[in-house]
Amino acid sequence: MACTVLIGAQWGDEGKGKIIDVLTENVDMVVRYQGGNNAGHTVEIADERYVLHLVPSGIFRKETICVIGNGVVIDPIALLTEITELTGRGLTVNGRLFISDRAHAVFPYHLALDASKERERGQKDGTKIGTTQRGIGPTYGDKIMRTGLRMSDMVATDFAARLTARLDEHNRMCVATGAEPLKTDSILPRYLDAAKTLKPFVADTISMLNKAVNAGKSMLFEGAQGTMLDIDFGTYPFVTSSNASAGGACTGTGVPPQRVDRVVGVIKAYTTRVGEGPFPTELKDETGEKIRAKGREFGATTGRPRRCGWFDAVVARYSAMINGVDYWAMTKLDVLDEMKTLKVCIGYECDGKSMDTVPASIDQLSRCKPVYREFEGWMTPTTDVTRFEDLPDKARAYVDELCKLTGVQLGILSVGPRRANTLRIAL
Repeated sequence: MACTVLIGAQWGDEGKGKIIDVLTENVDMVVRYQGGNNAGHTVEIADERYVLHLVPSGIFRKETICVIGNGVVIDPIALLTEITELTGRGLTVNGRLFISDRAHAVFPYHLALDASKERERGQKDGTKIGTTQRGIGPTYGDKIMRTGLRMSDMVATDFAARLTARLDEHNRMCVATGAEPLKTDSILPRYLDAAKTLKPFVADTISMLNKAVNAGKSMLFEGAQGTMLDIDFGTYPFVTSSNASAGGACTGTGVPPQRVDRVVGVIKAYTTRVGEGPFPTELKDETGEKIRAKGREFGATTGRPRRCGWFDAVVARYSAMINGVDYWAMTKLDVLDEMKTLKVCIGYECDGKSMDTVPASIDQLSRCKPVYREFEGWMTPTTDVTRFEDLPDKARAYVDELCKLTGVQLGILSVGPRRANTLRIAL
C-alpha cells in the first residue's frame, strides 16, 4: 500500500478508527488531514478500548509515524490531555508524533464564540447546527479571515504577546455586546506551558511527508467526520467546517494529488448521523432504537445518541462519486443480525419526481422521501465469522447488493468492534 486516503462516506461515525487501525499494520505513516477534537475515533484492541480525538489512529502500531497535518485545527490543551492518557496507558508518543507548524490552534475565545453562536441560532429561529461547541468553526473562520494563530506562532518567542492581542480583541467584542470577557491572566500561563510542552512535536511536516513519499514510504491519510458533513459537499449548513472528503487530504497535508494511489470509503451497513439536519432514512421508532442499542450508537466525542436509519444508497453513490472511492470498508454488519426484514433506500421521491442524487437545497432534501427495497434478514450471528464465504447466504446477498447499488467493490467487512472481527476481502 503506497498512499491511501481513507474517508467517511456518510455523516461520520462510520467506524474509521477501527479500519485505520487494521490498515496500519503495514503502513509507515498515518496522517490526519482535517477537523479537530470534534471528531472521535474508537479503537478496540483485545480488551482495551481507546478513543482518539486528534492523535492519528496509527499510534497503536509501534513502528508507525503519526502526523497531524496543516489542515487540522488543534486545541493544545485537548491534545496534551490525549497524549498524557496514551502515555499513561503504555504507548510511546515521543519521536512518533509530529504536528504541522502550519496547523491552526484553537483557543478559549473560539470555544466561547462557538457556544454563543449556537445559543444565538437556537434563540433566533430554534434551528441549531448541532456543533460540538469545541471551537472548530470559529478557528477555521479565523483561518479564512487571516487572523488565526498557528502552531508556528505558539512556538515563537513572542507567542505571549500574540495571544494577548487576540484575547484583548475578543474581550473588546465581549464588552461591546454585553458578554462576559475572558480572563487573560488565567489563560496565558496555561497556553504558554502547553506551547512549551508541544514544541518538540512541531515540525515542517509538509517537507517531511513529501520526502517520505519520494523515498517510497507507505502512507494512510486519515479523515474525520464524513462526506455528508463536508463544508462544500455535505448537507449545508448542517456540516462541519472543513473538507472531510478525499480532496482535503492534499490541501490538509501538502502531499500532491498524483501521489494518491487509492481511496477507501468507510461505510456502515446502515446509516447514522449526529446533530441537526435532514436525514431521509431516519427511523424514529423501535427499529431505530434497536439499531442504536445494538450498535452502541453514541458519539465518541460528545456521548450524544446518534440518529439511526436504513442504508441510503443515494448518499453512498454520491459519496463514491465525489471521493472516487475504490473500495468500501463496510462496518457493523453484525448490528443487523437480529433484523427479520431490512430496507435499503435506492432513490428519493420529491414533489412527485424521482431523484437519484443528493440535492443542494436543504429544504428540498428535507422533503425527499426514500424509495425502499426490502431484504430478508439472516437472523444468525456474524461476529465470529472470519471468512466472507462463511457468512449466512442472506448476509452475503445483502452486502453484495449494497456494493452493486453503489458501484464500489468491497475491500473490508467488519462484523464486530475488535481487530479480530475484520474480514479482509480485497485490501
